[in-house]
Amino acid sequence: MPNTRISLVIPAYNEEKYVGSCLDHAIRSSASAGGFYEIVVVDNASKDKTSETAASRKGVRVVKEMQKGLTKARQRGLIETKADILAYIDADTRMPQGWLETVQREFERNPGLACLSGPYIYYDSPRWQQFLVKYFYWYLLAMPSYFFTGYMVVGGNFAIRREVLEKMGGFDTTIAFYGEDTNIARRASAYGKVKFKPDFIMYSSARRLASEGFFKIGWLYVTNFLSEAIRKKPTTDQYEDIR
Repeated sequence: MPNTRISLVIPAYNEEKYVGSCLDHAIRSSASAGGFYEIVVVDNASKDKTSETAASRKGVRVVKEMQKGLTKARQRGLIETKADILAYIDADTRMPQGWLETVQREFERNPGLACLSGPYIYYDSPRWQQFLVKYFYWYLLAMPSYFFTGYMVVGGNFAIRREVLEKMGGFDTTIAFYGEDTNIARRASAYGKVKFKPDFIMYSSARRLASEGFFKIGWLYVTNFLSEAIRKKPTTDQYEDIR
């Protein structure tokens, strides 16, 4: 896609421990595709050395969003970047080889594609837990939900057209955490196809899963997905930062 620019946006709150590895993987894995047009880390009112760690990586720009909140950080990324397509990942992820090529290929082949997303694979959890997540979360819960609604987004693994974000009024900054990804998917689907691709994976830390438990996490994501899809608002207002 020689005429299409892709910006990578990484919201980060107190991510000194993870953001360096995240950036190293993103820079290395995207090199074969020519790299991202720009990589922007949005320091969301961090109190550690997130900014310093991110800025130490060549070609990375750090911007500040002092109003705490994931959706506020996402919105800052929209404001600060210039590319035609914005790719959003979390600061505790490790981008696999071919990820950027997949984004390029999918948007090139599908002019009506508004947003592309895919599942997580947890790189630091036991194999039995990875098996449960893959078959219980994704195959038994996520995929049927996707086929029912026609849209699904995983917040730490998606790419979206700038024009779609602008048409939908940007991110809903009133949402704290849970349900924000479904909100993105639902609203973006009004302007094109929101594709959930099972093999478009992102490796992520299992720290939230380890902290809150398999069934609690499943319940929170399912109930907030259904609430956002049906009632157009999530059910859970509170969340805990897991660091």
